[in-house]
Amino acid sequence: MATTDLRTEIKEFLSSRRARITPDQARLPAYGGNRRVKGLRREEVALLAGVSVDYYVRMERGSLAGTSDGVLDALATALQLDEAERDHLFRLARRSRTPGGARRRRAAVTVRPALRRVLDALTDAPAWICNGRYDVLAMNHLARALYSPVLADVRRPANTARFVYLDPEAAEAFFVDYDRIASDVAAKLRLEAGRDPHDEELIALVGELSTRSELFRHRWASQDVRLHRSGHKRVHHPVVGRLDLDVESMELPVEPGLLLNVYTAPAGTASADGLALLASWAADQEELATETRALG
Repeated sequence: MATTDLRTEIKEFLSSRRARITPDQARLPAYGGNRRVKGLRREEVALLAGVSVDYYVRMERGSLAGTSDGVLDALATALQLDEAERDHLFRLARRSRTPGGARRRRAAVTVRPALRRVLDALTDAPAWICNGRYDVLAMNHLARALYSPVLADVRRPANTARFVYLDPEAAEAFFVDYDRIASDVAAKLRLEAGRDPHDEELIALVGELSTRSELFRHRWASQDVRLHRSGHKRVHHPVVGRLDLDVESMELPVEPGLLLNVYTAPAGTASADGLALLASWAADQEELATETRALG
């Protein structure tokens, strides 16, 4: 990210999206069995998008400055982009139109006391607030217990991307679906890079992960992007065992760039019982810490 210019970023994104679509998926005839390119040819994308081949070639070479929203929309449809990829394409185009790029309002680096009280009021569900770089900015009591493996690193703020890629043994033991989590983290970081290419801390994080993790370099090079969305997360907690949790990830309108993440489990399930056991364990740990401080 620190060394890739915008034109190269556009070229790599469009060519990677083109390469993943077969003529059959695009409902185009595949003449001959010996195609020299992976996926669609440039002329096939141009046909699907309703533009000339020369015009599409200019776009794929990194020139989106004069491209209208209508053409971008047609291109996104031709390349079968999902919501996150379409958003990323339009952001790349906007950056092309404004040399230097309009700077995004920087996300808050601290969490307001009122938001911390909201977290603490959620006593039965792990809840935490992070930014687009995966920095953990605030957690309630149960989230600290749930994410104790992530918090084992003394570096602050704790960062789940670093945990996933720089402590892979612990991360694989914690996340049941480690491979999917690793893909999601890299894809969400790339989307964030498209949203705020001037974020020096994000540039530094991507540089650190790229330098120290071959897996991250591979996932970053895939050009995949993904939105923070609700879903499911399966973890294996070192104390209470397997937990299958529903995740709600919500952007905070009054704090642009911050996300509230809340984990729950349906009542009567083993995971709900596990969360209750985790809460009891966390309370015991807090009581023990209090007694230790008092003795000291």
